Amino acid sequence: MKNRWILNVVMLLVIGGLVAFLYLRPQTNTDTLKEYAVSDLKLADFNAIKIEFPALKAVSFEKVDGFWQMTLPYMARADQMSVQRILSIIAATSQDKFAASDLEKYGLNNPELKLQLTGSKGTQEFVFGTHNPVTELQYVAYKDAVYLVQAGYAEAASVQSIELVDKLPLSPFEAKQISGFDFSRLEQWEEIRLNVDIVDGNWKVNAPKAKATQNEMNEWLDFSWKQSPAKSVELYTPDRKTIYPSFEVKLKNGKKIHFDKIQESPELLLGRPDEGILYHFSNDVGFTMLNPPINLK
Repeated sequence: MKNRWILNVVMLLVIGGLVAFLYLRPQTNTDTLKEYAVSDLKLADFNAIKIEFPALKAVSFEKVDGFWQMTLPYMARADQMSVQRILSIIAATSQDKFAASDLEKYGLNNPELKLQLTGSKGTQEFVFGTHNPVTELQYVAYKDAVYLVQAGYAEAASVQSIELVDKLPLSPFEAKQISGFDFSRLEQWEEIRLNVDIVDGNWKVNAPKAKATQNEMNEWLDFSWKQSPAKSVELYTPDRKTIYPSFEVKLKNGKKIHFDKIQESPELLLGRPDEGILYHFSNDVGFTMLNPPINLK
């Protein structure tokens, strides 16, 4: 009985000590987990973007009819998702906020890049400085404060300008306006002068022996011309001394978009003279693009 009594006393002392420890231990400082919003800006606030680098040409974009267009270093349709990634800095948060009083300390006196966003809020500038050697986060100045943010924000704005060009051969507006294709000048279709057209919502093929189905043609259009971006793009200046096999995409408004077929294997190279862009497609995707499933019998 005496031993059991002693054991009970010891257990009470242990429990009491544990309760006292939990009650008296230092409380976690929740302020250390506080996050600061770098800005309260919205995507809809802007219609122009400019990225400046110390030793490279500036890159700029303008929003036209709801879509971003590259205006520097050349004119081109922009990849919309790439531009959205550049703009994502406006939604960044940081656990660190400093006064913008010592720019040299943060590498902001000689910044990696400057991002200027212009629109209904005027011109807002984000300046990207050096990286913190411990956390590898990057110092960014906006207005009168400096924040530590992920390096991906600067990386999104620092890719080669050609990588910011839209890799789809047709703009979103053009893709919605497709009314047919004239493949008659391609070698494989010269004999039957192939044209495929959408008439009153249905596909029509000018080859009498064709047995095209609406579902197959619709799937071909969606996969080949609306959902399959090129692997890469580059600037294109047509060689006026060379006549390439070519074809045209017809639009509902009567416009025809001309493409030069520069090469078909080992990859398809399509040049679009009006926009000055050369598209690189894998061989399988390229073959499908130029060969609609008309099921000749």
